Amino acid sequence: MATIAIAAPHPAAIEAARQVTAAGGGLIDAALAAAAALTVAYPHQCSIGGDLVALVRDGAHGTVRAVLSAGAAAAAADPAPLRAAGDRMPAGGPHTVTVPGVVAGWAELARLGARLPLARSLAPAIALADGGVPVSEGLARAIHHRLDVVRADPGLSALMLDKAGEPLSVGATLVQPALAATLAELADDWRHFYTGPTARRLVAGLRERGSLLDAADFAGHRAENTVPLSTTTGNGVTWWAAPPPSQGASLLAVLGRGSDRLTAARQAELSRDALLGDPRSGAVDLDGLLLRAARDIAALPSGPRPAGDTVAITAVDEEGNAIALIQSVFQSFGSGIADPATGVVLHNRGSAFSLDPAHPGALRPGARPPHTLCPALATAPGRVVALGCQGGRAQAWILSQVAEELLDAPDPKALLARPRWVIGSRDLNRPRPTLLLEPGTPDAEHLTTVTDRLGLDVAHTAGPHDEAGHVQTARLRAGEPDAASDPRADGTAAILVGPACR
Repeated sequence: MATIAIAAPHPAAIEAARQVTAAGGGLIDAALAAAAALTVAYPHQCSIGGDLVALVRDGAHGTVRAVLSAGAAAAAADPAPLRAAGDRMPAGGPHTVTVPGVVAGWAELARLGARLPLARSLAPAIALADGGVPVSEGLARAIHHRLDVVRADPGLSALMLDKAGEPLSVGATLVQPALAATLAELADDWRHFYTGPTARRLVAGLRERGSLLDAADFAGHRAENTVPLSTTTGNGVTWWAAPPPSQGASLLAVLGRGSDRLTAARQAELSRDALLGDPRSGAVDLDGLLLRAARDIAALPSGPRPAGDTVAITAVDEEGNAIALIQSVFQSFGSGIADPATGVVLHNRGSAFSLDPAHPGALRPGARPPHTLCPALATAPGRVVALGCQGGRAQAWILSQVAEELLDAPDPKALLARPRWVIGSRDLNRPRPTLLLEPGTPDAEHLTTVTDRLGLDVAHTAGPHDEAGHVQTARLRAGEPDAASDPRADGTAAILVGPACR
């Protein structure tokens, strides 16, 4: 019997994982079923129109792989008209849509160890889209927060507003027949998203809106399966993170800093904003990102600071197999476009490009934008930890506040519930770089004493807040899997027992 511990930000994801586990699926199948269900239940945070970054551990061999399915800008991308319109990328709209990577990412993860056909893992999501899912508190908040964007787009308004034109309320049923049909098409052959009828409909809709993406851009997308970044600390713990264009290096730079974590986070933030880019398009200064070498950041152009939204799924089994999977449309409802022909909400990951040609994350033909998605794994004698979070640009600092303690925490859910801090600016709706503290954040007094020298304002939330992230974790300790889901989200964690292993 396989025992899988899994955490996700919505109960529909856990139920989907439960169904495929009962049908003989293993760890990868469970994670894929959860991921697909979330594209239906949490369309404000993720979609098959977004990107995916994941880390996968093979328990038998102790190896870890990184899967980056981050889509590129159009081969015909031209930054000149965008520079003429302003000094940074638009926040939404067709020019912020890059080729979506989620579906290719699912296929690559399945290749790494799924026991069932991908169609079986998509089946619960198809049923959910066709039959409907209750609107969660998180989705209802997002609709209200982005109501102007929802109302401005025919596809989003048809999905997220009721017959009277008002936002769907908590508990209302969200039915997505076009998305159900698209997922069924992909269950037949996932490649349809890139070279088949799904791709043709998406490209046609995007080009009608002025996007430069074409059929060749979609057909050229490939998920990258590569070696992750890693670092081993003095206590024998190895931490794994995704390489650029992911911001995984920023998490590794901050881990182990203890009471100096805020200072390290601020340094890592400034370094990331100046140095992160796509290694396929140009050199990326990894030592600078990891804070292993000093850089004169003030002399370099800084990238944009858009907001971001994300979902994380984490799972482990009793054999030490593990996955940390993050998929996202970036900002809530992404580009603000839901394609009516396919039911797909399209991300705005391209808003993270810089319009400064000297920046490593500059908009270039075929380049991938700097990525906030930051899954993590840790391995130590007798222990495996998978973790990830929603939190946009703040993911690295959010995870750093719980990661090391999760190795041995007796109550992981209580640890995830503990008040946290984040730093940011426009991504936190703040005009200046700001330290944002939840009430009761540990060491808050010390943290506020160093903000002046770090160039940070200080602000407080009234209570637990979405900006502090939605962390999901799954662990294996002494042969026993467990998992926990952040109470700031709508999710849950579960132990699934099925007939097969990964």
